[in-house]
Amino acid sequence: MNKTLLIITIAVTQILALHASAQCVEHNRTTKPGEWAHYNAYYNWHFIWMNAADVYFNTQAISDDLLLIESTGKTKSGYDWFFSVRDTFQTVVERATLRPKIFRQANYEGKTTTISNYEYDATARTLSAISTQKKGNKKSNKTTFNGEWDLCAADVLTMVYKARNIDFENYEPGDTIPMSLIINSEIFDLFIRYHGKSQASTRDGRTYECLKFTPLLVEGTIFSGGEDMTVWVTDDENRVPIVVEAKVLIGSVKAILDEVKGTLSPLKEIGK
Repeated sequence: MNKTLLIITIAVTQILALHASAQCVEHNRTTKPGEWAHYNAYYNWHFIWMNAADVYFNTQAISDDLLLIESTGKTKSGYDWFFSVRDTFQTVVERATLRPKIFRQANYEGKTTTISNYEYDATARTLSAISTQKKGNKKSNKTTFNGEWDLCAADVLTMVYKARNIDFENYEPGDTIPMSLIINSEIFDLFIRYHGKSQASTRDGRTYECLKFTPLLVEGTIFSGGEDMTVWVTDDENRVPIVVEAKVLIGSVKAILDEVKGTLSPLKEIGK
C-alpha cells in the first residue's frame, strides 16, 4: 500500500513503451487536454481487500505545442495512521508526439521521501536526471545521469500515455514488445507481453471490451520481478486503463477506474 501510486503508474504505468525507433516519432492519437480520471486503489492482505488510496490522472495544454500531464495519489484518511502516502508525478511533453521535455516526481511515503527531476534534450541527445531519496536521518547519494540516451526511453508517467498509442493490431497474443524506461535515474530495457482481447469490469458493474497485457517488472522494494502485473485498457480510440492488478512483496494491489471525463469519445460499455 505504501507504493500505491508508483505501482499504478508503473502498471498503467512505468512498464509501457516500444523500444523501436518508430515509437519515437509516434503521433499522439489517444488523449487530449482536459482528460481526467480517478481510480480507487485496493490493497489485499490475508484475503481482505481494503480501499486504501485515491489516484488521479489529468492533462492540460500549456501551449499550442506542449501538454502537461499530472498524476497524484494519496492514502485515504482512514489509513494515514497506518502509512501516509502523498505522491505527485508531472511531465511536460510535446502534444503531437508525447516526446518528454521535463519530468518531476515527489513521493512522500511514510518516512521515505523521493525526489526526481529529469530534463530531456532530444536535439543534443542528452538527459540530465537527478534522484534523491531520504529516509529518517539518512540521505542517499544523489545520482546524476548525463550522456546519450535512447529517444524512445522516458519516465514512468510519460510511458503511461505513450503505451496507450501502441498499435496492438500489429501483434499476436503471446508477442513481447520491448521498451526502455527511466526509473530513479537508471534506464531499464524491459518488455510487455500482449495477451489479446478480454473484458474488464469496474466495481459498479460497468464492463468494457479491453486489450490485456502483462509488463516485465523491475525487481526491487515493490516487486520480486517477472510478469506479476496485468493491465486492461479499453479496446477503442481512448485506450483508457480500466483495471490494473499486481502482486507485490507483501500482498497484492488493484487499481480500478472509478470515473473518467474529457476522453476523445465516450467509453462504450458492453450491453449499452
